[in-house]
Amino acid sequence: MHPTVLDESHPLISLPKLFDLSGQVAVVTGGAGLLGKEFCRTLADAGAAVVIADLDFATADSLFQQLQANGRIAAPVRVDVADPDSVQRMVEMTVQSFGRLDILVNSAALDPKFDPAILASETNFNKRFSGAFEDFPLGAWNQALSINLTGAFLCCQAASRPMLDQGSGVIINLSSIYGLAGPDQRLYQRPGEAPKFKPVYYSVTKAGIIGLTRYLATYYAGKNIRVNALSPGGVFNDHDEAFVQAYSARSVMGRMAEKDEMNGALLFLASPASAYMTGANLVVDGGWTAW
Repeated sequence: MHPTVLDESHPLISLPKLFDLSGQVAVVTGGAGLLGKEFCRTLADAGAAVVIADLDFATADSLFQQLQANGRIAAPVRVDVADPDSVQRMVEMTVQSFGRLDILVNSAALDPKFDPAILASETNFNKRFSGAFEDFPLGAWNQALSINLTGAFLCCQAASRPMLDQGSGVIINLSSIYGLAGPDQRLYQRPGEAPKFKPVYYSVTKAGIIGLTRYLATYYAGKNIRVNALSPGGVFNDHDEAFVQAYSARSVMGRMAEKDEMNGALLFLASPASAYMTGANLVVDGGWTAW
């Protein structure tokens, strides 16, 4: 056994400091979404100034008002991640407002939901077609790729410039268990109803996110920019009991995740606690992919 050698180049950091983001600036795309809101609150609670970036500006602004009322530092911004000019304006606004950009969380994505509120919407993605691969519209495929994958590419590209200028940065890309394994389509079927499917673009884009993460991690080797992915399992959002039971039966932990159960992993990846991690994919899935 060799003794642990400590030197001045690697000083010990107290445990609270490992998760302290004071003085840092974070951008969360999809910041008005189910997990995006949680991520914004978590980063703000850890001391970061948070830019809540979303196509839905009204909801982003509402979250901003809540954070501000609680003494947190934040700003809302409308962004279309598929539009390079919109993404560049988001980054420029961040740097102009806060002087830097330390953390990018790519959470924006098209994800056809199967919770009651979405299924009841007349404009719901699943109302227009079943998601069946044989009939999947090319337009829907291209739209999804432009948001889920190209959007992450554009945000990483724009955010990396100020990170390179300041000599540091952290990028966290949201993937999914369906980027690691094919969807269990049995979860989405109901007796007596027309078939529904988790569409092809979701698995493909989420797998692509992992590839983008690994590419950027190695591309920025030696630049002090860390790039990791976070892959959640299914998060409960008022799903019907049949879906919850079917999903839970496939999970080692026997349940779906609660929306706040990704926060610890997100903070870990954003903070100095994960200083020796890059190019990794942190899976938080209740054991779904362990079977």
